[in-house]
Parts: sequence; C-alpha cells; structure tokens
Amino acid sequence: MVQQTRLPLEMQPQPTDVACGPTCLHAVYRYFGDDAELAEVIETVPRLDHGGTLAVLLGVHALGRGYRARLYTFNLHMFDPSWFPSIDGGPADPALLCNRLAKQAEAKGEGRDKRFAAATEGYLAFLEAGGEILMEDVSSALISSHLRDGQPLITGLSSTYLYRVPREYGPNDDSDDIRGEPAGHFVVLCGHRGRKRRLTIADPLAERPGDPARVYEAPMSRVVAAIMLGVLTHDANLLVIEPAGDRKPPAKKRRKKSRTKRKPAR
Repeated sequence: MVQQTRLPLEMQPQPTDVACGPTCLHAVYRYFGDDAELAEVIETVPRLDHGGTLAVLLGVHALGRGYRARLYTFNLHMFDPSWFPSIDGGPADPALLCNRLAKQAEAKGEGRDKRFAAATEGYLAFLEAGGEILMEDVSSALISSHLRDGQPLITGLSSTYLYRVPREYGPNDDSDDIRGEPAGHFVVLCGHRGRKRRLTIADPLAERPGDPARVYEAPMSRVVAAIMLGVLTHDANLLVIEPAGDRKPPAKKRRKKSRTKRKPAR
C-alpha cells in the first residue's frame, strides 16, 4: 500500500492580495503541461466585487479551457444535503441542483449579500458547462485517492485557522482580534503522508506567517478543519480539474530505494 504521494507541482507567489485563487489554478494548469501565463489567468478568472474569487469560478474557467472539473462542497449555506445522493453516492443530478439553486436564490435573495448571489450564478454556470458537484466526507481516503491518481486539489479554506493568526479588519486586512473577521484563502494540496497523517500544501502567499516556504506540510486534522471552516467565507470546498483530452499528469518521481545493502547470494 502506498503511504506517501508527492506531486511535482510548482507554485508562484501571488502578485496581489486577492490573486491566490488564480495563482493556484495557474499552478495546476502548469502541472498538466498547460503553458498558460499567470497574468492571463488572473485577468480572465471571474472575480467578485472585492476582487477575490470562488472555487466554483476557478472551475468555470477550467471548463472553458477544456478541462473536466469536479467540486466537493461542504457549504451548507449554499447546498442542502438532501440535494445529493447518499454520502459517497456520486455527483448530484445537475438538473436538480440547478432547480434548487434557482428556487433558493428566489426565496433567499432578498437581504442576502452579493457574494451569495455571485456564488449562485457561479454554480449554475459551472453545472451548465458540465462540472460535477458532490458532497462527501473530507477524509484521508478522498484526498489521497486523487493525489495517487496524479490530481492535485485546489481548496478554499480558512487561512485564519490554518495559520492560527488573528482575524482581519478593514480595507487593508489588518490583524484585529476584537473587530476582525475570519479570512479565506486558496492553496493546493499536492502530497500526502499516510503514516504521519500529514498533507503537503503549495501556498501562493508570499509572506506566510511563521514560515517562508512556498511548499510545506501540515497535520491533516488542521487542514481538514480549515477546509470546513471555509464555510464562513463561502469557501469550504475541494476543486479537482484534469485534462479532458489525451494529456496525462506528469510521471511521478520514483521513491528512493532503501540504502540497506542486500547480502550477495552464495
């Protein structure tokens, strides 16, 4: 049984405070051999009014570029569990989801923030373009199965919880433990160590608190909690994209053989 997976994904630093999503998407494109330029991806990914984006909008961009896209959602503000087959039962029926999302927007639209409306429109566009949406448990098995298949996972999560830093307040996102609100962020999961229960994260944040490394490991328990708490910022998801044609993931690096010398046969 494979206990460790590490995908050869390279992450550039995000050029602006709100470009983490497109920067992660660009890293996955390049991992699959797509020669997209970072500036082009940032310019063409749909954005929210404040300049950020949503995982589903990254998925819409990937679908438009000819990729397949699958989104695991844990956002109960947006999706009711009854809209999905039983856990691990596969993607929800697109027609049903479109119907329920439209009815929900009509019923809840009054008084909801613009982010909710933009998310609804994004999910409808994602489904109409052929994207799949599932609701499954965030488990080691779910994450490791995609990584073993050579599929990195873009995730929208709570950076406040992942980094264990103060909440943010104001237009400059200043640290403020009293008035602050939790912040969302995008990273890419690109490795898994089963025995150690740790995940490898490729992070576009140039000045990450406490550690300058662009690729690092974190306990799976913390990452999973950060993903689930992403619901506070309309995140809480895992996005998996893969080429729809003949393009294959890069060959995995061979694990080094044990240095233990075998005795010669006599």
